[in-house]
Amino acid sequence: MPTYEYQCQKCRRRHEASQSIIAKPLTKCPKCGGRLKRLLGRGSGFLFKGSGFYITDYRSSGYQAAKKKDEQAPKSKSTSGPESSNKKS
Repeated sequence: MPTYEYQCQKCRRRHEASQSIIAKPLTKCPKCGGRLKRLLGRGSGFLFKGSGFYITDYRSSGYQAAKKKDEQAPKSKSTSGPESSNKKS
């Protein structure tokens, strides 16, 4: 249900109300009884929940196939790395 923001023309108090889209706008200030004016909404933020919202979930099938191929390729150990230079003869 959308939240609408109103401002009283008399006391200048701002008021928020959750209303159905088809509901008529409020006309009377709940504090002083003055006339309300509905303000333009700034919009609201939203939060992604659940799976399916990561960039990797929407990659092309070619990218997914290459990634899978790289993960399955055996990784070779090299003997010329820093680990082999620390060994004593």
